[in-house]
Amino acid sequence: MGKVAFVFPGQGAQSVGMGRDIFESDTAAKDVFDRADKALGYSLSTLIFEGPDAELKITYHTQPALLTTSIAYLELFKAKGLKPDFLAGHSLGEYSALVAAGVLSFEDAVRTVRARGEFMEQAVPSGQGAMAAVLGGERESLLQLCAALTSEVGVVELANLNCPGQIVVSGSKEGVQGLVERGKEIGAKRVIPLEVSGPFHSSLMKPASERLSDVLSNVPMQTALVPVVANVTARPVQDPESIRELLVEQVHSSVLWEDSVAWLIEQGVDTFVEIGSGTVLNGLIKKIDKSVKLYSINSKEALDQFQLETTN
Repeated sequence: MGKVAFVFPGQGAQSVGMGRDIFESDTAAKDVFDRADKALGYSLSTLIFEGPDAELKITYHTQPALLTTSIAYLELFKAKGLKPDFLAGHSLGEYSALVAAGVLSFEDAVRTVRARGEFMEQAVPSGQGAMAAVLGGERESLLQLCAALTSEVGVVELANLNCPGQIVVSGSKEGVQGLVERGKEIGAKRVIPLEVSGPFHSSLMKPASERLSDVLSNVPMQTALVPVVANVTARPVQDPESIRELLVEQVHSSVLWEDSVAWLIEQGVDTFVEIGSGTVLNGLIKKIDKSVKLYSINSKEALDQFQLETTN
C-alpha cells in the first residue's frame, strides 16, 4: 500500500438512519452521537435515525448530522490501525477532516457547523439563489460563460469542481437559469438544477462568511497532526491561523475537489478511504483516476469487510 488519504463527505450524502447500526452495536460510536446531542442541546441523534427526511435536509441539521456520523465511523475505524498520510473533506466534510487531524474538538466542530448551517441558510432570502450541476464541458469555457452571464443577468460562479465533466455552479436565480439555458454553447451535455436552499460556495454567501468568522475567532484550534488538504487551495494546511482563514473563505469560494484529489495522487496516495454516509466521494475519485484503491466506511459491514480485504 502506498500513501493513504481519509476523505469525508459533505452535504447531499445524508440519509435517515445513517450510523444507526454502529450506534446500536458499539459504545464508542454511541458515545459520539450522545456527545453531539449534549453539545447542541437537542436530540440530533433521533433526527438522524428517525427523520423526517425533510427535517434532516435542512442545512443546519444536515451539517452536524453528517459530521457526527463521520466521526462515529472514524472512532471505530481507528481500531483497525490504519493511519492516514493526508486528510480531506468535501465542503462540510473538511470539518470532519479537521476533527480527525486533532485541530478541532468534536464538540466545537458540531456547534460550529450548526452555526455555519444557520448562517448559510440566512445569507440569501429563500428563492433568490440557486445551484445547478453542469455535466460535460470544459472548466475554462464554463468560467468564461459564467463571467458573461454574471455581467449580463446575475451572479453565477463555479461552486464545486468535483471531477472531469462534473462542475456545480451557484449564484442568483437569474444567473443559474441563464446557464441552464446556455450550457450547450460550451459543450455541456446537461445542466441540472439542484434542490438546495441557497447559493452555496458563491460570493452571495459572503454575509455567512463574515458571521462564521466571528464564531471561528473564538474556537480553539491546534496544529494539525496530519496535513489537511483545504478545499479553497487544494493544498495541505496544518497551521491553526491559516485553517481559520480558509474555513471562512470556504463558505463563498469554489470547492476544488478534483484539484485536491489530483494533488494527493501526485504525492503518492493510491488508497482513499471515504468515512461517513454514502459513497459520493468514491464515485468522484473514480472519475478522476480509475487506478486508485477505494474503500467506503459507511456501515458496520463495511468496517468488517475492510478488515478482511486488507489482512488477506
